[in-house]
Amino acid sequence: MSTSPTIFMFSGQGSQYFQMGRELFNQNNTFRQWMLRQDEIARRSCGLSVVEALYSDGRGKGDPFDRTLLTHPAIFMVEYSLAQTLIQAGIRPDMVLGVSLGSFAAAAVAGVIGVEDALAVVIRQAIAFEENCGPGGMTAILASPTLFAQDFLSAGSELAAVNFSSHFVISARQRELGEIEAVLRRRDVSYQRLPVSFPFHSQWIEKAEAPFLSSTRSIQCKGGQLPLICCDQMATVSGVSADYFWNVVRRPIRFRETTARLEQEGAHRYIDVGPAGTLATFLKYGLPATTSSTVHAILTPFGFDQKNLAALMALPSDQPVAREFKPFVQAGYRR
Repeated sequence: MSTSPTIFMFSGQGSQYFQMGRELFNQNNTFRQWMLRQDEIARRSCGLSVVEALYSDGRGKGDPFDRTLLTHPAIFMVEYSLAQTLIQAGIRPDMVLGVSLGSFAAAAVAGVIGVEDALAVVIRQAIAFEENCGPGGMTAILASPTLFAQDFLSAGSELAAVNFSSHFVISARQRELGEIEAVLRRRDVSYQRLPVSFPFHSQWIEKAEAPFLSSTRSIQCKGGQLPLICCDQMATVSGVSADYFWNVVRRPIRFRETTARLEQEGAHRYIDVGPAGTLATFLKYGLPATTSSTVHAILTPFGFDQKNLAALMALPSDQPVAREFKPFVQAGYRR
């Protein structure tokens, strides 16, 4: 077995797509049972069946999936169900790492918050966004983050995330985002608009803060059983409160810096339990060539979910990082 600590990584908004996890839903009893159990909770909280919307036969993986009241709980449900599937199969995390919305599922797996409370918080946050915030979006840019210092970016957007040395994300209102993308095209800089309806990690979502915090005052959080790594604090957090679940979607994502600090502590086995394998992609581009860490993805839009899960379960020891990995993050980039 691997001697390196295992880290489950949970991604956030922008990693979702219709049919994510469908293969496991059809073939893996543990995954299916957790999805259905959580869907009952979601129905009680928002009156919608996330499973019915997510796995509708009329929806393809390439169709826009950006209704926050559905995508927020859908991401949480898929990630939590996949984490429980791995744990049931004997692959247990030593630590959990949450990125943005993924911090909710990470906290639930760590035992910091119960799954029912966590899903309720996710849905309340989605409602707060839809009722209080204007439309906006996020764009991932394949370039050095130093580009953000230029006026055409910094004047009308905010830096939402730095994922590795040539990949960052901005948030802005719809009009400004369109203008920025026009400049990127003229400069032949590759970019991808993320499937989100709001400019998360920016000042333009702050109208949702007070209503969200007001609706979550009764939620109880505990110390947890696993270390919870926060990508906005770049550290392991010892305890959380309701404002933690606000800060992780408001403050910038510092994934590159967080994982660099982890690497200073030694090798790890990173397992991406997100819907698209995006965090695994970021690491495979961001980790140093000399690392002894391993990186594994299970769910991707390209399928083979059950095969990927079986391959991970069959690994006898640490394996080298697969540099030939073909990333979903680059699919659909425009110039």
